[in-house]
Amino acid sequence: MVRDTASIRLPAAGRPATGAIRTLGANPATAPIVLHPGDAIPGRRRVLYIILLGALTALGPFTIDLYLPAFPVLQEDFQTTAAAIQLTLTGTMIGFALGQLIVGPLSDKVGRRLPLLAVTALHVAASIAAALAPDLLLLSLARVLMGIGAAAGGVVAMAIVRDLFGGRRLVVMLSRLALVSGVAPVLAPLVGSALLVVMPWRGIFIVLAAYGAVMLVSAIVFIPETLPRERRQEKGTTTVLQRYKNVLSDRVFIGVLIIGGMTFSGLFSYLSSSSFLFQESYGFSAQEYGVLFAVNSLGVVLGVQTASRLAARFGPQWVIAFSTAALVVAAVAIVVADQAGLGLWGTIVPLFFFITACGFTFPCVQVLALDRHGKAAGTAASLIGACNFGVAGIINPVVGWVSQGSGITATTMAAVMAGCAVIAVLSLWLVVRPRTVERLAP
Repeated sequence: MVRDTASIRLPAAGRPATGAIRTLGANPATAPIVLHPGDAIPGRRRVLYIILLGALTALGPFTIDLYLPAFPVLQEDFQTTAAAIQLTLTGTMIGFALGQLIVGPLSDKVGRRLPLLAVTALHVAASIAAALAPDLLLLSLARVLMGIGAAAGGVVAMAIVRDLFGGRRLVVMLSRLALVSGVAPVLAPLVGSALLVVMPWRGIFIVLAAYGAVMLVSAIVFIPETLPRERRQEKGTTTVLQRYKNVLSDRVFIGVLIIGGMTFSGLFSYLSSSSFLFQESYGFSAQEYGVLFAVNSLGVVLGVQTASRLAARFGPQWVIAFSTAALVVAAVAIVVADQAGLGLWGTIVPLFFFITACGFTFPCVQVLALDRHGKAAGTAASLIGACNFGVAGIINPVVGWVSQGSGITATTMAAVMAGCAVIAVLSLWLVVRPRTVERLAP
């Protein structure tokens, strides 16, 4: 295990987590002053952390989305309905949400490493079980456990970043993780469709087991403990209930929680229904469907990278004001274009703008939530993830329910996306109230 005690010094007892500290060196008394522990980490080590934490963050989205192109095959193999197959996705997302609610507060109590290692090991075992599942019921149960097992990656990654960074550098670091968490859901089906060319659908779960095993070993070897013992016992944050109370009493946090959940729900309404829409209604092959996701992933990259710069300059709340409005316009445009009979292009063009607007939203939600709750970063991160995936898991079957009888269409998909976007807009202006949010610290 590699520990970076030679690279950084975390705050001593009683000292604010974001207070100025000195880097270690030959003469600590004359070393330059830094505001946050992560400011003292060498550049190469910081790049390594970004890569590893990004890969951990991607484990959740890949666990959820890698098998999406196999939905029609699963439906045929198990002789069931599209709605029943979608429920396996819902179970994964609910498991992912529950896992985060457990892992987040636990990581604030016992440190970051132990929950990360234990839950990632569960993911490996559950992935193997899913690959061997003889029926849909056992596959669904394995998928729930896979969701729980993948929960640690995103939560602990965000908590570690908040342990080490604050202010504008926090914006930059979280934007890197948001880029991964935003691109991974749209990139995973591309990888999944490529895997289906060379292996049956069960092989996808073997690949996920191998991914989880690599992450487990990497965490053991490279990721240090970033939460000092004294910070785990700070007054008012010693119990799970106290941490939840502190975080959930923040009006701005509640508002961005709703915005994040609705944005993710809109995205996953598209993800869960697009396999049927584009392969059955528009005649795409699994590989063409994957290429569509690759193109859409460029929109997420564009949104996340642009948002990180705009948020540091103007404030994340104003970037969200723009992006949530764009979500509504893009979703409504899909419905109008489909009803007007504009065909494939009438769907995929506004869909690209919708996904780009998601990319603008995700990092700003994380920054607004975590910058305000450094002492309970794990709890705050867990609530963000749980709300995102839990709400999306509940809303996800709505597309299939609305589409009963007529099949999934662009209109039924986009109608759910539009409803989610409208709720996000209302939450921003009625709950968050952008003018009341203070500027980011340096």
